[in-house]
Amino acid sequence: MIALNTPIPIVPASAHDAPLDLILIEGFSGQTVIGIHDSELHRPQPVVIDVHAGVPRARACHTDRIADTIDYGQVRERLVRLLAEHRLQMLEAFAEAVAQILIDEFGAAWVRVKVVKPRKFDDVSAVGVQIERSAAVADGGRGVRSAAVLHLIGSGMVPPRG
Repeated sequence: MIALNTPIPIVPASAHDAPLDLILIEGFSGQTVIGIHDSELHRPQPVVIDVHAGVPRARACHTDRIADTIDYGQVRERLVRLLAEHRLQMLEAFAEAVAQILIDEFGAAWVRVKVVKPRKFDDVSAVGVQIERSAAVADGGRGVRSAAVLHLIGSGMVPPRG
């Protein structure tokens, strides 16, 4: 029997096909307007972003060419642009936007994105979110969702439609 609070394991879609090489950007800091409270919506505040992007066995290991992997310099530039242009309020939505950029624009097979607001409160070093996403598999992502649905049904819960 599966406990209701057991997390549903989500394996990167490409993990079964080939090992993933990870491209890292850690501690990227910038300023942006984000939040739900009126005090957060009128001036930029600091955020720190960590990105781990998986690519199936990067060819760059063999070719030694930047064109054969994700160029973290270009990712950094794209994050700078996102910080300036987005109109999102929630860190969750912002992290989702970062994940989609890595998957859609840079070809990552899997990403982990962490976004925090450092020193948001005097007694907390940071608050934030961390998400993991995989590129859609050939069946449109239904394979991963189907496994999650079966897990929920088996535990007696019914998943939301979506």
